[in-house]
Amino acid sequence: MTLSEHLREWLGAWPPSRAFEVVGTVRRAQPGWDGNVHPALGVGSPEGAVLSVAPEHAAAVADAAGLREVPALVGYGTRGWFTATYRWSTEPAALPDAGIWVPAGQAPQWLHPFGGEALVALDPETGEHLAGVGVKRHDRFGHELSVVTAPAARGRGLARRLVAQAARRALDEGAVPTYMHATGNLASAAVADAAGFPDRGWTAFGVTER
Repeated sequence: MTLSEHLREWLGAWPPSRAFEVVGTVRRAQPGWDGNVHPALGVGSPEGAVLSVAPEHAAAVADAAGLREVPALVGYGTRGWFTATYRWSTEPAALPDAGIWVPAGQAPQWLHPFGGEALVALDPETGEHLAGVGVKRHDRFGHELSVVTAPAARGRGLARRLVAQAARRALDEGAVPTYMHATGNLASAAVADAAGFPDRGWTAFGVTER
């Protein structure tokens, strides 16, 4: 299992053959982890970037004057464009476990769309949900982790411990754990750093979900 295998499966090509490569893949016309179509997705590294779209849009996107034109070119003109920090880990931080795995349908509402199992931290006295991690299972090689902590439970280090715990499980299952966050989200960046997901100068980008 390698990150390159995941990105080839998810984007249709990796590594990039040039500084910015547009590739066509049927994956962009098929439902993703959440059952929705994600019509344009890309990942960039210091060595180059790949933007994937459905095959019928590849030529037009490659000729576009700028990325802001892409949503309209792939048939989603009412949506915007996002850019995020993209991270992954092969050596999660050696932090103690903080949660238990439960069916996503038994976790807080926000975790239901992830399906499968979610990792949740519970208050030992009340059983209240304090924090949780959902897993976006993009393919067999790459599992993206998303974490949320209840406002009253922040500052206890739960998020970093849950992310590290979920990352270890992803690796045990033969997948590379990945983590994305808005570039200006310093709290999420701190969680990623502490959990063993360093910022390597990589980005993710694409058409927004809405």
